[in-house]
Amino acid sequence: MTRPDLSVTYLGLELRSPLVVGAAAPLSEDIDQLLRLEEAGAAAVVLHSLFEEQIERDQLELHRVSIQGADSYGEALSYFPEPSIFHVGHDLYLRHLEQARSRLSVPVIASLNGAHPGQWVQVARRMEAAGASALELNIYSVPTDPDLSSAAIENQVLEIVAEVRAEVSLPLAVKLSPFFTNFGAMAKRLAAAGADGLVLFNRFYQPDIDIEELEVRPNLLLSTPHDLRLPLRWIALLHGRHPLDLAATGGVHRGTDVVRLLMAGAAITQVVAALLRHGPGRLAGLEEELSQWLLEHEHATARELIGCMSQQRCPDPSEYERSQYMRAVQTFLPADAAAASGPW
Repeated sequence: MTRPDLSVTYLGLELRSPLVVGAAAPLSEDIDQLLRLEEAGAAAVVLHSLFEEQIERDQLELHRVSIQGADSYGEALSYFPEPSIFHVGHDLYLRHLEQARSRLSVPVIASLNGAHPGQWVQVARRMEAAGASALELNIYSVPTDPDLSSAAIENQVLEIVAEVRAEVSLPLAVKLSPFFTNFGAMAKRLAAAGADGLVLFNRFYQPDIDIEELEVRPNLLLSTPHDLRLPLRWIALLHGRHPLDLAATGGVHRGTDVVRLLMAGAAITQVVAALLRHGPGRLAGLEEELSQWLLEHEHATARELIGCMSQQRCPDPSEYERSQYMRAVQTFLPADAAAASGPW
């Protein structure tokens, strides 16, 4: 039987499959590692993020050096080196991007991470010049100001997107947390601000408390397939309602995970935790599992699946809303919890 066609389109990019390597430093900081990921079947790679704090720190340091001795005698005016020779952090990222773009044949997506509007977004223009195939704008913050309203937070997010959109003509995807009062309305406003796609969702890495040392420490927990439920639901709710490509991230470990997310309406699935656990070769396994499922269910292409179980196209659209909650509560059996696997 003919092997299924796994190709998909995301942000205007033609990809060999929906299997994209998501942004994670251990996966993308080394060019040789990126080449191994490509060889294993990555359809595209998202580089690790360049953070707003890194850019602003570099800008402040550059300013400090440039004004040092500014009130000295005229003979000292030629003392300062040309700005082009200053080594700043985001220059290293841009060189890495250029190298990745020159050595990989798959699309390379740059990642820019910030929380506040500002001049740092101008680096997006340099990412485009460095050869990025697209840009993923990761807007990550934990609002703690009790006087900052939800409307103000949403407007701040939209301002960042509009500022980046003004800097580049690259395809632009926005990666967000799910914590909005009405995410559907926010998606509509993001599209109007210039976003071409959404990456759902950003996972907050919650700190933990060391009860012996009395310290707050990071505690990284890799995602599992259970984490897919939230992005699956919102992708299904959003698919077909806005001119946005939807990417799922957080918990893709099996070929059937990819199938479910495509059915919900995802254009691609980003893979991170499975690769951190099992290495680049897991991509080949995911591709084989996806191909085998399509063969067994007589699908010629992966594109046939996209959105077939979205809210607009599934047999019962109410299943994505309150009725699903009510049915889940009514049909739950305590014996199911007792038999479930877990740390308890």
